[in-house]
This record gives sequence, structure tokens and C-alpha cells, in this order.
Amino acid sequence: MDLTVGQTAERSLHVSAKIVQKYAEVSGDYNKLHFDEEWTARTRFGRLMAQGGIATGILHALVAMDMPGPGTVFMEQHWHFPAPVFIDDTITATGTVKWVHESKPIATLEFVVANQDGVEVLTGEATIYQAQPEN
Repeated sequence: MDLTVGQTAERSLHVSAKIVQKYAEVSGDYNKLHFDEEWTARTRFGRLMAQGGIATGILHALVAMDMPGPGTVFMEQHWHFPAPVFIDDTITATGTVKWVHESKPIATLEFVVANQDGVEVLTGEATIYQAQPEN
């Protein structure tokens, strides 16, 4: 595993209504908070928001494609959602390597996902494992 403590990677995503719809089709999450503008306007959120899985999904892409890359999976995750992701937000995920196992392809990463205004919408950390072909 070619990771060093302090190493970072970023990935961004514009969260459109189409992405929210596609995520609902895959996950079955058709919560009113994501689709019913009139109902959601009367909540503390005030407007349509994206499913939490979209914010965590960008982290899956960051780990699987950017750092450390293909073959990587999550072993353990701890997420906190301090603010919602609204439709038409652009979110940027940043992963930072906190710890790397000496002899196994295992590491701990810290994550922050923020919107275009710098508001943190997800924070947390995860333990990852990077599978390698045996031959």
C-alpha cells in the first residue's frame, strides 16, 4: 500500500436533482425530504436535500479510485452529518491518511465533505483495506 501519513486526496460532485432521483432508484430512498418541495419547505431544512448516501458515496469513489485506488474497500466507517447537502450543492470530499499498518494493506483515513460555501456536511473516519491479486 503506497500511502503515507498526511497524504490527501480530493473529489468533487455537483449534486443535481437527477443524481438524487437516480440514487432513489438504486436505494429505494424516496423520503419526502428529497422529493416533496412543499412538505420540505415546512421543515427546519426549508428546501429539498440529498440522501446521506450521496455524501458517503463520494467517499467510496475517492477511496476506490483516487487514494489508495482500485481494490480498496471499507472495513469500518464512522460518519457524522453536521449539515445537509441540498440539491444543486457542489460537494468536495477530502481524505487524509491518519495511520498505515506496517505490514498489511490497511490504513485509517479521516474525511471531511464540504459544500461550495465551505460548510462541512460530513465528517468522520474509516479503516480501509486494499486487496491485491495474489498472482
